[in-house]
Amino acid sequence: MLAGAESSPQALSALETLCRTYWRPIYAFVRRSGHSPHDAQDFTQEFFARLLEGGSLRAADPHKGHFRSFLLGALKHFLANEWKRSQRQKRGGGCTVLSLEELQAETQASGEPADALTPEKSYDRRWAEAVLGQAMERLREEHARAGKAERFDALKLYLPSGEEPASYAETAGRLGLSEGAVKWAIHQLRQRYGELVRAEVADTLANPAEAETELRHLLAALSQ
Repeated sequence: MLAGAESSPQALSALETLCRTYWRPIYAFVRRSGHSPHDAQDFTQEFFARLLEGGSLRAADPHKGHFRSFLLGALKHFLANEWKRSQRQKRGGGCTVLSLEELQAETQASGEPADALTPEKSYDRRWAEAVLGQAMERLREEHARAGKAERFDALKLYLPSGEEPASYAETAGRLGLSEGAVKWAIHQLRQRYGELVRAEVADTLANPAEAETELRHLLAALSQ
């Protein structure tokens, strides 16, 4: 469930986990707003430090909306204040979410920005990608715990990924299964993946009943 505005260790831990998962949309929005990669890295790191410290950004109550909308509103508030300053005070307070090395490596790899999306649309697209990526990682972990990592590696290409999967016959031969068994395993994998995607979306909402609406919005963002 969405982390609230409380300052309990459990709430802050949940908020930090969500921040680590969804920092890429923040960076995408800042870059799309016209900042250099270096400045966007600084703003992203500082934004999360402020958020986790529980300062002025508490005014944007996450209980009043989706965590996606909450973060975007808080980010706009943060940038409006930061842009007015000629000098920025470097802060951390033990609340660092990402190391600078991690942030630099990831942002360089992302190549942001590479299209003509508005900051808001770029933010939503990166958010949707993060949702799908987190669900995929949870699916991988489930198979690894069950001792089925090899099966997952062979079948994951049949999930929406943009990669060209092998033929059913090739996969069946690789796994020592019949083609029918492979097709059934793919069906089960897709079903579980869908469940995990919905669960990931629900974790970012104050009201999990809104998960389907939020999911449709994010899938639409991917198609833009």
